[in-house]
Amino acid sequence: MKTNHAIGRRQFLGSAAAVATGLGVWGVLPARGEQVKPSTPCMEKLGWQLSVQLYTYRRFPLFEAMDKVAALGIRHIEPLYALKVDAKRPDVLSNEDMPADVRKELKTRLADRGMSLSSIFAAFNGKPDQAKRLFDFCKEMGTGTIVAEPSAESLDMIEKLCDEYCINVAFHNHARGQSPYWQPEMVLAACKGRTQRMGGCSDAGQWARSGLDPVESLRKMQGRILSFHLKDILKRNEPDCRNTVFGEGEGDFVKSVTELKRLGYRGLTTIDFEYDTPALQEDMARNVAFVEGVAKKLLDEKA
Repeated sequence: MKTNHAIGRRQFLGSAAAVATGLGVWGVLPARGEQVKPSTPCMEKLGWQLSVQLYTYRRFPLFEAMDKVAALGIRHIEPLYALKVDAKRPDVLSNEDMPADVRKELKTRLADRGMSLSSIFAAFNGKPDQAKRLFDFCKEMGTGTIVAEPSAESLDMIEKLCDEYCINVAFHNHARGQSPYWQPEMVLAACKGRTQRMGGCSDAGQWARSGLDPVESLRKMQGRILSFHLKDILKRNEPDCRNTVFGEGEGDFVKSVTELKRLGYRGLTTIDFEYDTPALQEDMARNVAFVEGVAKKLLDEKA
């Protein structure tokens, strides 16, 4: 995910105050064995399961990042396949090559918090054995959606695995010039005539970066949206522009979320916040509060 002036996702792969409405006291980590209490009841009522793409916390290994997500009252995570598991084991990454003992520890940590590894941002190298190991890993972890940008040559193989394992593959739309799926039409063409378990991980902020209308793009994707990435951006039609806190940029954030609700979408809505600063946790709390506020407004309008 190419992003801000600091470090982009593709570069990464290659190498206190609470803002409050509905969020309560954030930043307090539940005690070990204590379940996360969700901080977004309005989103839950809309059928939106709030998650965090852990590229957001790329400074931290997986186990530390999970704690920060738990402190925000969020139960779902989307690890990045190149993220280290912890500082003690820098060579162990959050992907299908994770050893059995680390998988067991990860499942225990998730269960202790009542959290789920609901999706994973992964990579397909085109080889059947790697793809099968990835699907096996997801099945073991209870992961329902693989977010990726697979090659056209691998789609037949992936389709068979989607149906065999009952696991979705959602095509993510990085910005123009950075992805073979940056336009909705590209995702739809890849999925044409294929299983409904193949579709889009629709990122409205990336569409805005690419100069596309996020609301129009969502409408084109209707019926093929398998997950949704929450993002706002500093400037439209600039593929390399950085993130902003939700509601402060030019990404038509509220319009996109409103359209998502109008389309009847229910499923993972994942915060993909790329702009890392020392105030990251405060920014994330503001993001959570903002999207929960939008959800509350949508529920009130419905009532």
